[in-house]
Amino acid sequence: MTRNQVLFLVVVVAIAVMGWFVLREVSPLVPVPKNSTIVAYGDSLVQGVGATEGNDFVSVVSRKIGIPIINAGKSGDTTDSALTRLDQIVANDPGVVILLLGGNDYLRRISKEKTFQNLQQIVTTLQKNNTVVLLLGVRGGLLTDTYDGDFKDFAKKNNLPYVPNVLKDLLGNKKFMFDQIHPNDAGYKIIAERVALQLKTIFRK
Repeated sequence: MTRNQVLFLVVVVAIAVMGWFVLREVSPLVPVPKNSTIVAYGDSLVQGVGATEGNDFVSVVSRKIGIPIINAGKSGDTTDSALTRLDQIVANDPGVVILLLGGNDYLRRISKEKTFQNLQQIVTTLQKNNTVVLLLGVRGGLLTDTYDGDFKDFAKKNNLPYVPNVLKDLLGNKKFMFDQIHPNDAGYKIIAERVALQLKTIFRK
């Protein structure tokens, strides 16, 4: 092998290794789900407040990926109150849980530390059940985002597939919002596209 061929091989290997680390940052190497049972677990955004029947993002995602999704959204849920329902979620023995909580914590002035402690307890419990958790980030505030960076760091720490701020570019836009907090059908459709993209990556095999 000539010197130029050796150099070429080294460059190819280096590019491959760098590419792996980039992909690792963007899309964590999560386990293949143990089954196709999916539960959407969260607050009114999961329940679909503001959508017409069948146009909440959970229903739209289900149609997009061709897999039924159990909607365990409950309007008004904080991370505290959601914890009281965690046993019900685990009882479904889901392969994947779509987790969306935190917005009501902000509205009710629950400390950020407490919010993420509760989220950690939820994620740890689900992972012990060999459940893949797809984390959906939310914005902590309308004018300023008190959760800025926190959901991303939390997802990285726990090696979770992650959709940043599901309401990005929707809040404040009457075209996509039913009220100040909840999307309309058009808004939920955009959220569904973001979530479905990650789910298709999770069910990669």
